[in-house]
Amino acid sequence: MNTENLPIAFGLTIFAGLATGIGSAMAFFAKRTSTRFLSTSLGFSAGVMIYVSLVDIFPQAKADLVAELGLAKGYWLTVGAFFAGIFVMAIIDKLIPAIDNPHELRMVETSDYPGAAENIGLYRMGIFAALAIAIHNFPEGMATFTTAAKDIKLGIPIAIAIAIHNIPEGIAVSVPIYYATNSRKEAFWLSFLSGLAEPVGAVIGYFILINTNNNIAGSAIFAAAGGIMVFISIDELLPAAEKYGKHHYAVYGFVAGMVVMALSLLLFV
Repeated sequence: MNTENLPIAFGLTIFAGLATGIGSAMAFFAKRTSTRFLSTSLGFSAGVMIYVSLVDIFPQAKADLVAELGLAKGYWLTVGAFFAGIFVMAIIDKLIPAIDNPHELRMVETSDYPGAAENIGLYRMGIFAALAIAIHNFPEGMATFTTAAKDIKLGIPIAIAIAIHNIPEGIAVSVPIYYATNSRKEAFWLSFLSGLAEPVGAVIGYFILINTNNNIAGSAIFAAAGGIMVFISIDELLPAAEKYGKHHYAVYGFVAGMVVMALSLLLFV
């Protein structure tokens, strides 16, 4: 872990988490969310995260662990840590009931809830969505922080990808609460607070890294962060991109994300 990167890593994680507030603003001030743009953007985020996880994070973690432990042990630990990150996200996802999981909800439009003020069911939906998003955001925050702390050039695009991913989550929280309470303020702040779980995850990641204080643990966590991002892309971003728009917009966005990430990495070769 490069201690000089820590302030920037925290800042990037805060930026990514608070993007839920952008989703809230879109829900309040746009008559209709552009599903074509959202689909392309989510596909783009998935392309960025999968490409950087498999092409840069995994090989770099493997190289560092092999240097410390030798080829066999280092490679095994890299693979184990990578899939451990996937399994952690899968367990978190499994523990949240589908009805309360924002990643299982369809796209929310303001037209879905005409005249639904004081509707308790909508309020309950929004609260559960906020809690579920907060739970999901802990490991996302750790992944963003860990990546940026190790390599800023990787952390910046990952933070942007996570931020794009968080925008529809803000919509999922704010719209039902707004139409249940008729309060933009309450809907915005609940959505905003759900995003704060991401920097909290960064703080937890910081204490894990600072207390282990060795290259082996840091590189293993780095590999796990790659697994977390692959799971997020496969389980959340790509299905949402398909659901919110046409198939080809999701695919075009996905490929564009991979191309942009590849070009950005080439600039640092």
